[in-house]
Amino acid sequence: MSLRPIASSAIALAAAALLAGPVHAQQSSSSRVMLAYKAGQGNAVRAAVARLGGKVVVDLSEVNAIAVTLPASRLAQLRATKGVELVEDDPVQRIAGYRSAGRSVSPLVVSTQVTPYGIPMVQADQVDDSSAGNRKLCIIDSGIDATHEDHAGNLLAGENLTASGTWDSDENSHGTHVAGTVAAVDNSVGVIGVMPHKMINLHIVKVFDATGSTSASTVAKAMLRCNKAGSHVISMSLGSSTPSTIQEKVANFITGRGKLILAAAGNGGSSALHYPASFPAVMSVGAIDSGMNHASFSQFNAEVDIAAPGVAVTSTVPMWSSTSGSLDVGGTPYMVTAAQYAPASSATGALADFGFGDTAVPGSMTGKVCLIQRGNDVSFADKSINCQASGGIGAVIYNNTTGDLNMTLGGPVVSIPVVGATQTDGTAMLGQLGESTTVTVNQLPPYADFDGTSMATPHASAVAALVWSKHLACTAAQLRASLEKSAMDLGTAGRDDFFGHGLIQAKAASDRITAMGCGN
Repeated sequence: MSLRPIASSAIALAAAALLAGPVHAQQSSSSRVMLAYKAGQGNAVRAAVARLGGKVVVDLSEVNAIAVTLPASRLAQLRATKGVELVEDDPVQRIAGYRSAGRSVSPLVVSTQVTPYGIPMVQADQVDDSSAGNRKLCIIDSGIDATHEDHAGNLLAGENLTASGTWDSDENSHGTHVAGTVAAVDNSVGVIGVMPHKMINLHIVKVFDATGSTSASTVAKAMLRCNKAGSHVISMSLGSSTPSTIQEKVANFITGRGKLILAAAGNGGSSALHYPASFPAVMSVGAIDSGMNHASFSQFNAEVDIAAPGVAVTSTVPMWSSTSGSLDVGGTPYMVTAAQYAPASSATGALADFGFGDTAVPGSMTGKVCLIQRGNDVSFADKSINCQASGGIGAVIYNNTTGDLNMTLGGPVVSIPVVGATQTDGTAMLGQLGESTTVTVNQLPPYADFDGTSMATPHASAVAALVWSKHLACTAAQLRASLEKSAMDLGTAGRDDFFGHGLIQAKAASDRITAMGCGN
């Protein structure tokens, strides 16, 4: 999928990598695939995978499937294994939303509570959420910052399918933003969500770490976990241009059990299909802006079902992610990005060359700002730790390739400010060694404007849960039909590829069901 680029920022959402070296395509003799097996053949197929030198990495036994890694040379044997019905690639799926380029959050959010434009646009302010407690909404994303001021008191549970943090932490900040649109609390600070009164049950399944990418099989597993947790609505602000037959099988399995699934239509700005949104069992959500115009990045195709606000959507982000960086060397300002997890602080000292920052030399950087080059297989965290251990009071890490350097420290590992600079600026700073340098990481309010069909999806999934909570007699299929039939028509009359059936409307849908019955 072609993802919408962002301007340099501390969050950068998919920080280039935890390792500081350049990204290279890795040659590997190992393959990761998904396979479906015939009913009753699970144990035999697993034993065959082991004999072929493989390993089961994701269990999808509810739909008679697994994801495995095994030597690429054994794929033909795997396909020929008795009981195996299908072997397919396990495609990468990614988040579908980013911090809005060139915009900062409204100052009003700092001093008071604001209502994001999308809330009245989808009529969420016209339908009370007092009965939302009878629904459970599952968010498959990067987790949630459960300590956030605007999620205090929300009904949260979850599980973590990554090796990063816990389900109630968010190293990417995308999941927290999505959750804020659904349920940011009406509490006099920040923003409010579609259901702001701490009634809706949220189940969080974490599938993304700081990189913002995962496997389709992991997302499929998350979908099954949502179902097992008793979720009624599943929200997925993610996807890929590559379909998976087995992931579609999971979607069909879940909708066959009375659940409603919604997913992001994609940010490629083309007519290409995006999955899982484009599976018939899933509602595909496109994005519009505050003027109800089609968002230029939003996919448009025959599978788009509904539209919702997805441009400059203000919502919650973790405290650590909302930072900015500044740098002045000898009176010359440089554009830099704050490293994820760098503490809010400022330091002034002479600029000193610390090479690749691969070794701590106690006392060598005392009172100085370390200028460090990316690379040499040393992580950004280790470079920063070594600078601090050598007496450094701040670190400037510059790129070894073109473009901004957006990076993560992977956690709060240092107490000094750390920022990233371009390769061009880093090279220029090598000519300014010894000059007085001030490096700063500023803490911003834990709110941000994001763009993407990722932002449209939680508007729609939250409205679905809100309306359903008022009309429990409706099936998921009937609810979907009512949401589509009550949508505000936009663009070409009737359903079209850009807006689907139109802008989702909470009150219109609820009123329609009351007047005409479920699905009519």
